[in-house]
Amino acid sequence: MNRLLKLSVTLLVCTVLLSACGKKEKSATTGWNYNDQKSGGFEKLNYEGQVTGPNLVLIEGGTFTMGQTDQDVTFEWNNVPRRVTVNSFYMDESEVTNIDYREYLYWLDRVYGESYPEVIKKAEPDQLVWRDELSFNEPMVENYFRHPSYDDYPVVGVTWEQANEYCYWRTNRVNEMILQAKGILNQNPEQKDEDSFDTGSYLAGQYQGDVRKNKKDLATGGERPVRYEDGILLPSYRLPTEAEWEYAALALKGNMASEKDERITTFRIYPWDGNTVRYQKRDKYQGEILANFKRGGGDYMGVAGNLNDESAFPAPVRQYFPNDFGLYNMAGNVSEWVLDIYRPMTSGDLRDSDNHDLNPFRGNAFKTLELDQDGVAVEKDSLGRLRYRAEEDDEVANRDNYKRGQVFNYLDGDKESEVFYSYGKTTLISDKARVVKGGSWADRAYWLSPGARRFKEEDKGDRTIGFRCAMTRNGGPTGNEDNAGKNFRTKKKKKSKRRYK
Repeated sequence: MNRLLKLSVTLLVCTVLLSACGKKEKSATTGWNYNDQKSGGFEKLNYEGQVTGPNLVLIEGGTFTMGQTDQDVTFEWNNVPRRVTVNSFYMDESEVTNIDYREYLYWLDRVYGESYPEVIKKAEPDQLVWRDELSFNEPMVENYFRHPSYDDYPVVGVTWEQANEYCYWRTNRVNEMILQAKGILNQNPEQKDEDSFDTGSYLAGQYQGDVRKNKKDLATGGERPVRYEDGILLPSYRLPTEAEWEYAALALKGNMASEKDERITTFRIYPWDGNTVRYQKRDKYQGEILANFKRGGGDYMGVAGNLNDESAFPAPVRQYFPNDFGLYNMAGNVSEWVLDIYRPMTSGDLRDSDNHDLNPFRGNAFKTLELDQDGVAVEKDSLGRLRYRAEEDDEVANRDNYKRGQVFNYLDGDKESEVFYSYGKTTLISDKARVVKGGSWADRAYWLSPGARRFKEEDKGDRTIGFRCAMTRNGGPTGNEDNAGKNFRTKKKKKSKRRYK
């Protein structure tokens, strides 16, 4: 009898489990089934979270004091400390290297070189930035970008505009790789001109590619290309905002009293603890220089036999200790472009600063997708990209949240602010002035402070300026707890905490 009872219970449990497995999830508001062709085929994903793109590190967001962390020795008063919050985002663990940028140029030449050689020419970094009237730097002009000895060194001579184009290209290459890894597209090295993969054009139905197997379309029973709602494609790579860069550089998470305590125990001048540029822990690295910078007049790397930072020029991008977010060279090596346009006034100076203390950013120039009379995206351009246009002021005049298409001068240079910049007469600040963060191999220690800021014209490169990419984090700020380790890195990199020899 007991055996029969056990058998009956087992069968009942199996029946319940099978029934539950076959049961469709229903909409909480309409009661209709999700993912059911009979109910119309509306899809709801069992989404595990945004995966981590190549070379990216998740920077968990939070609040911090943005602005000057050291004495304002230049007396510019252009970075008043103020409390802000930055949402979680991703950032490259290292600066973009010469080999990374040469891969970009190779792809451009392979795809556009025959029809549009000007595209490659426009993307070339300016290698003449190494020249100096009274220095023998001609070997750097000839070798730094091309020679394999410098493959893992940061690319320099790249303008802000070129850095943004690199980010655009990288977005498309990573998303194309993802679609290939998912078995949606086959590899297609024969892409040319407008028939090349572009994320926007693909999502708009203007690029098909070499399809291997599309996703099942529950609405029709057939197949369909990937949609952005599928969560497969990543958001755009881009330059970090000034606030993101500064927050990531400070990495104050390393100064928490405990994991469950919001108190930050110390204040940081640099991306590490203490008020010196030397390693302070009592071990074999004690006294080591923590960044690549100019220690004093004429001293770029110390004396032979005991070099202090081991680099007269830039160093490999993973040299020196990473900060508490795992990011390398957030001080020294090369300064870095960020997304913001430069203005002396910051959100902390503005009379309505409370409205701009979440993800602060100056540089919005709002754009809208060009549509035809049927509301469909117009035909992509000759490089395979969708077409966008700037929003006009009269289009947004009736909005409550913004009134202008371009707001570079919002409360700093516009008629409401009673400030006027006469470029070339009273100031060098123009609509092309972009913020540069972090000190370089040629700078004194003052510029290693994450709060220090400078600017340069967006169409000019420099031998001391490079860049790294960032990406928006969609969803929860702490990452994918149930999706740990799921990313597109081919293998986990060993994080050396010691400089390369």
